[in-house]
Amino acid sequence: MTEDVDWSTVPQDTGFFIQKPTQASDWRKFKLTQTQIDQYYRDGYLAPIKVFNDEECDLLLEDYKKFIESDGHPYFYEFHKNQTGDTNNVLMHALGHWRLTRAFHDLIYHPAICVPSSQLISGDNVECSVRFWHDQLFAKPAKYGGCVAWHQDYSYWTRTHPMKHLTIHIALDDQTEENGCIHYIPGSHRWNRDGKPLPVTDFNFKDMESIKTILTEDEKQKFLPTPCKLKRGEVSFHHPLAVHGSYPNRSDQPRRAAVVNYIADGVRSTVDGLLLEGTNIMSKGEKLGGQFYPLVYDQEWAN
Repeated sequence: MTEDVDWSTVPQDTGFFIQKPTQASDWRKFKLTQTQIDQYYRDGYLAPIKVFNDEECDLLLEDYKKFIESDGHPYFYEFHKNQTGDTNNVLMHALGHWRLTRAFHDLIYHPAICVPSSQLISGDNVECSVRFWHDQLFAKPAKYGGCVAWHQDYSYWTRTHPMKHLTIHIALDDQTEENGCIHYIPGSHRWNRDGKPLPVTDFNFKDMESIKTILTEDEKQKFLPTPCKLKRGEVSFHHPLAVHGSYPNRSDQPRRAAVVNYIADGVRSTVDGLLLEGTNIMSKGEKLGGQFYPLVYDQEWAN
């Protein structure tokens, strides 16, 4: 697959889904209620929030299908046609597709996801400006789609600090328990090890229950998976320490999801080097910004 443009060089929304609001009052229309914010802080996630209609989902899926059928592209940060390596449990997983198509580029700037994120991402109920971190695709084919093992997202992101991150999971198909909908463990966003996230127990996501080998007895007692049965075009917002995962797809329909991961403006690199393959080299302590970590929402826009 080829593209004429690296969309990461376009540092703003282009109006593919929605025209960028110009008035503070228009930005504020996308804000969450206090009840929704309270739910997020109580459970570690918030769902469902309707964002996309069927036509918009179809447009995203047109590009998505091309990604699935491809063998990757140099703009991807990662591309796994089947990350599990098991032909009976297939999980297509990719990062970096926002650079490849206008639709996925503009997705990261959508006010219906970046404005609510500004209310949740700081972790202390204080609004802040939001930058893009990276995107992901998770595709499970019908009948033999694989699982995504239980994990906390920040376990993979400790190369950035402070922990002011947020994940938006976007359902492009109706998600059911049969096709492997995302599940959460309510309250698990409070689980840590001396302030650090739980260790990664399976980098390829295929051992669904491996996290239980490192849980305390109290955490095991509170390990109560809750299905989040998103409808097509709905999204969930979850905390970087919220334990989540999804079971295999044994249904007759595919289960495709897109993910957008954000950081608060001001998050910095904890390492010298690349944070994502194919991006710019960072210095330890350097603030994330520029071409690969663009500002998607300035909190002043709503004031």
